[in-house]
Amino acid sequence: MTSVIVVRGVRPLGGDARDLVIADGTIAAVAPAGGGERTGVVAEAAAGSADGTRPAPLVVDATGLVALPGLVDLHTHLREPGREDAETVDSGTRAAALGGYTTVFAMANTDPVADTAGVVEQVWRLGQDAGHCDVRPVGAVTRGLAGERLAELGAMASSAAAVRMFSDDGHCVSDALLMRRALEYVKAFDGVIAQHAEEPRLTAGAQMNEGAMAARLGLPGWPAVAEEAIIARDALLTGHVGSRLHICHVSTAGSVELIRWAKAKGWRVTAEVTPHHLLLTEELVASYDPVYKVNPPLRTEADTEALRAGLADGTIDCVATDHAPHASEDKETEWAAARPGMLGLETALSIVIQTMVETGRLDWAGVADRMALAPARIGAVADTPRDPASFAQVGAPATLTLLDPEARRVIDPLAVASRSSNTPYGGRTLPGAIRATFLRGRPTVLDGKII
Repeated sequence: MTSVIVVRGVRPLGGDARDLVIADGTIAAVAPAGGGERTGVVAEAAAGSADGTRPAPLVVDATGLVALPGLVDLHTHLREPGREDAETVDSGTRAAALGGYTTVFAMANTDPVADTAGVVEQVWRLGQDAGHCDVRPVGAVTRGLAGERLAELGAMASSAAAVRMFSDDGHCVSDALLMRRALEYVKAFDGVIAQHAEEPRLTAGAQMNEGAMAARLGLPGWPAVAEEAIIARDALLTGHVGSRLHICHVSTAGSVELIRWAKAKGWRVTAEVTPHHLLLTEELVASYDPVYKVNPPLRTEADTEALRAGLADGTIDCVATDHAPHASEDKETEWAAARPGMLGLETALSIVIQTMVETGRLDWAGVADRMALAPARIGAVADTPRDPASFAQVGAPATLTLLDPEARRVIDPLAVASRSSNTPYGGRTLPGAIRATFLRGRPTVLDGKII
């Protein structure tokens, strides 16, 4: 018996209100809000049948809500296998669904490392079992993330997980020859190497952004050039090889300019920025609160402004959370000993609203592109809409998120879905709230609660 959902009064991309009928995982009908009450398939779906052969549908009152395509995160740490005390695939994808995400890319720095077909298939199947969103494993570039020998890239690509993105995130592939070989290898199946851009010899012992603030606080500095040097090198390698390169968590103004230069050359370079690098700055480190310790570190206000401008003009292709949960013993300690990383899945859209929508830099179509369509294209996610508007048309997969743009919520670190609580936004009031998330027609979140 076909399951039918009628979504009433929703505003795709903030436009005119529409009634949507979802059936068999796709959008079966679209009508002006209220206009489908009396005629057509909307009215028929809403009615059910008197004899019960066609049950009454689930009706979702979405009056005033904005519909966006289901969000896609290219950069999530789910920690399983190996650090289930910090996060599991189940808990992490619950957080993702509550944040409006329908696909997440799970980074390879697990224990064991996701550097074989067996491990990536394990992560993929855990995602299927959890069912809250699609989990696309990211394979390691090098064995054990050691930066010495290439991992089983071809075997991971041909596995059931069909891996297309590879990254040693947390570690830079600092050997230029090895990076070239990786780019050449994945070109055969149009894969992408996602680089953690950090020249390790320039960041040994670093604790925060290098500059006057680091000197005042007495903390070793992480210079911007450590990121920028790797981006420049890898862009040149990518242009030479003709393969695809993706730059993870861009954090400096200089990096934005280098990516703009590489794109002007026609090279296949894409980039992401995290929500925390769009909003937070190094000034917060003065508290010595390890919740603000992250890699790459929080930068200056000038860097933050350049990142916002780069995201707005498309130099930076997308927003990725770098969701990095940590157990309390790894985070609630002195600054130097604390692990770097922050939660991001449940707050990412709110931060983008605050930094990009409320400032007039992006409209809802821009948000849809930077948080759904562009990352889906980079990660080769199937059924990617052609353009922001097409996700809410008849025949499109019913993979979408419904947002209340007028809502305001105070972030409670102890109330998040993640197993960890290391959010840098604790106590802050953030705009926007996810009311519903649909994955191919199946609700994973309704009324702001996981299904």
